[in-house]
Amino acid sequence: MLRPRLLLVVALPTTLAACTFRMPLAERPRPVVNVMPPVTLLPPPKPPRIYSLAHLDTLAVHRTHVLAIYPAARSAYDALPSPEWMRTGNTEEGEGSELDIDPQKEERQRLRNAGPTVKRAGRTLWLHPTAHPPLRLMDNPAEDYDTNIAYEYIASLPKIGQWLLSVHLYEGGYYVLIDQRTGRRTPIWGPPAISPNGRHFVCGNSDVLAHYEPNGLQVWSAEGTPRLLWERETEWGVQEPRWLDNHSILFQQDFFDKDDVDTRVVRMKVIP
Repeated sequence: MLRPRLLLVVALPTTLAACTFRMPLAERPRPVVNVMPPVTLLPPPKPPRIYSLAHLDTLAVHRTHVLAIYPAARSAYDALPSPEWMRTGNTEEGEGSELDIDPQKEERQRLRNAGPTVKRAGRTLWLHPTAHPPLRLMDNPAEDYDTNIAYEYIASLPKIGQWLLSVHLYEGGYYVLIDQRTGRRTPIWGPPAISPNGRHFVCGNSDVLAHYEPNGLQVWSAEGTPRLLWERETEWGVQEPRWLDNHSILFQQDFFDKDDVDTRVVRMKVIP
């Protein structure tokens, strides 16, 4: 008689049955990391000193009206026309780069082109306005601070109907416009630069070292009798202004810095 075999069933824990057996991963080499040396930060570039002199960049005309002054290119300034009578001086080849200026010789040359309305007789300069008796301007070369004076004819300015004279004093001097019709005299700070449309002119002057004469800028109306629109004395000088258009000028700005006089070319709008 056959006996039934007993089957032994062993129940494994469910957690063990759910596990998946994997082979351990092979050890991988670690990547090589190059350690960079610490970076030394350079200081930001220092702007030229001129850009830190903010007082050179504005000109207060009225309490609430300030004109901005902008740097301009020297090439742009040199490209603007300059009156021929501003280019004076006799330089002979071999004498060096310094200008050898003889005011009397310069004036004699100008008088030859002035026509019959301007004549010199010795120390006397004669001007003949069209609606006024002749004007007699007499030099006085006295060794005296108060009475020493000399008149130098510079140019005729038909665009504004004026003669331009330079007045030399014992120390320093000034310029004067004389009306070619009425003989009226208008003292100005420097040779006038006339706008392209002839309606305005500006006068600048630079004497930042000696201060015998004012430093600054004048703006005039040239319609009819010259009329001063505004003027400002400054701590910096205005040298040979030139018109960029009928509203803006370029000029050489002289300023005192580090015990010396430096110059830059700037642009400013003087007519609204």
